[in-house]
Amino acid sequence: MPVDANGMTTRARALTAAIRDLLDDSELSGREISQRLGFSHGIVSHWVTGRRLPSPEDMASLLTLLGVTGDEKQRLIDLARHAAEPNWLVVGMPGLPQQLAGAIESERSASAITQWSRDILPGLLQTADYARALAMASGLPLNEVEGRVMLRMGRAEVITRRQPVEFHALIAEDAVRERIAIPEVMADQLRHLLAMAARPNITIQIVPPRIGWHPGLLGPFVLYDFPEAPPVVHFEHYSSGAFVLDEDDVQEYRAAVKTICGMARTPAQSTEFLAEIAESLEHTTT
Repeated sequence: MPVDANGMTTRARALTAAIRDLLDDSELSGREISQRLGFSHGIVSHWVTGRRLPSPEDMASLLTLLGVTGDEKQRLIDLARHAAEPNWLVVGMPGLPQQLAGAIESERSASAITQWSRDILPGLLQTADYARALAMASGLPLNEVEGRVMLRMGRAEVITRRQPVEFHALIAEDAVRERIAIPEVMADQLRHLLAMAARPNITIQIVPPRIGWHPGLLGPFVLYDFPEAPPVVHFEHYSSGAFVLDEDDVQEYRAAVKTICGMARTPAQSTEFLAEIAESLEHTTT
């Protein structure tokens, strides 16, 4: 299935990420896999880069060769079957494993990320202790907490690597004040926000409460911009979420960002506010 780089969907990104992980875990090279499947030698490498996508039948053959079975095999075949579909909605699937792969791949590929966080702090800006407290408070089994924290910390590399993504975080003041963890952890988290805000690729703006209606009141969202692909909006909720690529919808959310920015504290005012809250929390721990 040929792919226009300018039209690559979020499902396609998730699929290429899954194939890349399968090859990383395999003792076979992409060329060897292509030969065993009866394809030209470069076809699997094209699947990894997203230049082409496997058909559901080709994906089934690949998974059989690599020994993938059961629910995981069916999930990846279904992902290949729907890879060309632009909007992605999944409801009632705790953990959203496919969408998590799509979000991670979007973070890796994006040139800019804009996030509106209404209730909790943005994942890319979370400390390990804050992420751990959040995971435990949400009822995640203890044996899964550390894995979730490690994944969260690994994802944050996109804003600190050598060529980092531009990240604009619009954060509701209530998210800053919410006591997700003990005061010591919260103070450390806010100091981390201040350190991140000092990076040239990161902008943090705090949105005050009780300032009247604005589009952010309708829920959190993330806007991904890519260098060679259309932008994507991602919504993630407790047990449902969606990726949306429709041009008109994306432009509505870009307009929403502009409105929220106009009602937010400036970056300088925001860092001053965060420093004040961090200091007050530190005093409660002494």
